[in-house]
Amino acid sequence: MHGRLIDIGCGIKPYQILLSPYVSEHIGVDQPQTFHAKSNIDLFSTAYEIGIANDAFDCAICTSVLEHLEEPEIALRECFRVIKPGGRVIYSVPFIWHLHEEPRDYYRFSKYGLQYLFEKVGFEILEIKALSGFWVTFGTMLAYNVSRFNKGLIRHTHLLDMLILMIQGLAYIMEKLDKPEQWTWGYMVLAGKK
Repeated sequence: MHGRLIDIGCGIKPYQILLSPYVSEHIGVDQPQTFHAKSNIDLFSTAYEIGIANDAFDCAICTSVLEHLEEPEIALRECFRVIKPGGRVIYSVPFIWHLHEEPRDYYRFSKYGLQYLFEKVGFEILEIKALSGFWVTFGTMLAYNVSRFNKGLIRHTHLLDMLILMIQGLAYIMEKLDKPEQWTWGYMVLAGKK
């Protein structure tokens, strides 16, 4: 990543510090009705109509946003429009994940669906990477479910915290031994505009 970056659905801009050495400008875009704090948003807009000139950015990131959009193809077309030729985009999306930010939680994406959508709007797929295998997905889901009980007397003994750490540690070890990616919790897409 280099040059001007647009962060679509930026929320609190969690990647700003990480990406700052590589980009000259980090513009965060989010909708006015976002659930997140608004202090890091540079431009209030939707992913469907960003309100920026064509070919204005060298790169884009969009993390865990497409599943919350009723029309993800329209949002991808808008990203394609604002990215310069030769530009790169990074998206992350869930595949196996619990409902979140309800009721605005519409889709889960397979790697084949992602390839279809990105190529349909004109992007060239450079890589689609599974972010985990079965064990990390299972361990994460189990830890999330166990954490629902993190209250009352159990909370004060920190037993659940220790159990969650054990689950995650075991999942990490198992993932090193066996990583069947058809059970990934999500995907990362790296794509380019010719």
